[in-house]
Amino acid sequence: QVQLVESGGGLVQPGGSLRLSCAASGSIFSRYAMGWYRQAPGKQRELVARITNARNTNYADSVRGRFTITRDKTKNTVYLQMNSLKPEDTAVYYCSADPLNPSLNIYWGQGTQVTVSS
Repeated sequence: QVQLVESGGGLVQPGGSLRLSCAASGSIFSRYAMGWYRQAPGKQRELVARITNARNTNYADSVRGRFTITRDKTKNTVYLQMNSLKPEDTAVYYCSADPLNPSLNIYWGQGTQVTVSS
């Protein structure tokens, strides 16, 4: 069982920055790709950024160049640095652990609200 706990959401003005954190319950980065997803009201959940066990990263077109995903193995924590935030970035952001072994479960955090508004 993997537990993921997000933190760092909040209210920020357009153009501002936030850093989200996702703390995992153990050393899982060698067995899981870690991702950040978001879901805005009335919309489907979408992938924002992902980092593999080999530290390869990919981003949604809408956030590339503004958001950066990183991880710290010593802290079992994944981060999402969000810069130049826009109102359309407003959503609940979820951390995920996507197993390399497809027979294992995908795990999700509880979500953290990010609101970009003046």
